[in-house]
Amino acid sequence: MKILFVADGRSPISQNWIRYFAERGDDVYLASTFACELDFSIKRLEFTPVAFSTVKKRGSTPGSGSTLGLRTRLRQWIGPLTISLSTRKLKAFIREVQPDIIHAMRIPYEGMLTASALAGMKSEARFIVSVWGNDFTLHAPSTLLMSHYTRKTMKAVHALHADCERDIRLARAWGLGVDQPTLVTPGNGGIRIEVFYPPREPVKNPVIINPRGLRAYVKNETFFKAIPLVLEKRSDARFVCSSMQGVSQALQWIKELEIDHAVRLDPPLSHFQMGDVFRAAQIVVSPSIHDGTPNSLLEGMACGCFPIAGDLESIREWITHGQNGFLVDPNNPQSIADAILTALEREDLRREAAGLNAKIISARGEYTQNMKLVGEFYEKLKR
Repeated sequence: MKILFVADGRSPISQNWIRYFAERGDDVYLASTFACELDFSIKRLEFTPVAFSTVKKRGSTPGSGSTLGLRTRLRQWIGPLTISLSTRKLKAFIREVQPDIIHAMRIPYEGMLTASALAGMKSEARFIVSVWGNDFTLHAPSTLLMSHYTRKTMKAVHALHADCERDIRLARAWGLGVDQPTLVTPGNGGIRIEVFYPPREPVKNPVIINPRGLRAYVKNETFFKAIPLVLEKRSDARFVCSSMQGVSQALQWIKELEIDHAVRLDPPLSHFQMGDVFRAAQIVVSPSIHDGTPNSLLEGMACGCFPIAGDLESIREWITHGQNGFLVDPNNPQSIADAILTALEREDLRREAAGLNAKIISARGEYTQNMKLVGEFYEKLKR
């Protein structure tokens, strides 16, 4: 097939997905909304900026949670105004490539840009969009323009991919036709079991990992405030925070809460390195208030970590509270702390959850199995 992806080419999630089809032998093209480099070969890479994607410098460190929130709000208000200015370049790329499939790998702003480029254009391509965890719950209702472009995208697509059943329901409410086909698989294609697998022996040290990094919709401040509450009863507990090394906001929380001795801030790590970090932990915590299926949460579960996550409809598709994980109030430090303490004390519960989660990942989350389904999905749309 000839496939054109419209995506943030820097994203490991996008790269994991795109790599599959490039290595399978399809003719793969990428219109990246951010400048990027790939470590695998595709037919052509075109930089197609939208919503100020030229502003953020590559390699820059994230700011505080409030800064990230402000940046998100500014993009929600002003970002849609840039779409019409960006469509000409993507439209020309589509005309040149003449793809069988155009896959935009989230709604804002890749899906919105693609829908605008295809409007009034004669193309045989089948347009697919992927929904990422907060596209409908955080972004779509944020402003009138975001709502407008979300509905425009849903009405333009021929098919939709989501990483949870909840977003299929929400997509219909936002205008996706009842006859348009859908597919539910993890957003990055799934878990590579050769990278994310359980340790040979049960982990003895009480290590808790937060793999989410600094994001506006992840309640990291709440997570950090839960740490001293845990340490009051388990002074031996240790906490690992991914992609937060050198981040001023995280360093400030550590100083204010006097928890430097118990917290390690890691730099961004490769998938192989993250597999080792997960295998050294007993618990993975995802304190998010907006989510679909977090890939890092599944990766931790695949490595045998006991999952603790925000009590969201999408997360309940993977975790049954008290059986294979805990669901908590991500705005409440005590709720997170109590869940961590219970999980640390209950070795039997962690062991049973690890067995259940291994079966869940094998049945629903494995990469090769899911990407095969995606390939079949593409083929059906192409006919």
